[in-house]
This record gives sequence, C-alpha cells and structure tokens, in this order.
Amino acid sequence: MTIKAINVRNQFRGKIKEIVAGPVLSEVDVETPSGIVTSVITSRSIDELDLKAGSEVLALVKSTEVALAKL
Repeated sequence: MTIKAINVRNQFRGKIKEIVAGPVLSEVDVETPSGIVTSVITSRSIDELDLKAGSEVLALVKSTEVALAKL
C-alpha cells in the first residue's frame, strides 16, 4: 500500500517493533528497510487504529518537521 498523492521519499513502509504507551501520548517504533522510524502520536490514535507490535504501517514524514544534526 502506498499513497500516491504524497512524495514517495516521504513514505516508509514497515512493521511496528515497539509501542511505549503513555496516558496521553505514545511512542511508536517502526522497523523499515531504511532503519527505525519513531513517531509520537496520541494514545487514543493507538486504540482507534488498533496498532500493536507487528502491525504493518506506512510512516509518513513531513519534511518541514525533520531536524538535522552534524555528526
């Protein structure tokens, strides 16, 4: 599954590796061929999307929200 209206470089298909649940926000680690992508979403969204470890997802990245650090 891909969403064609969004630039393909901003999509990472993967499986959820781990969910660190919080009372309001949760951290979701997605294992992709490019590495781990971590998303912070509402805990309500975790429930409504029925996300669990092993679920296949599409991580969508907004390039305006990516920070860089020099190594």
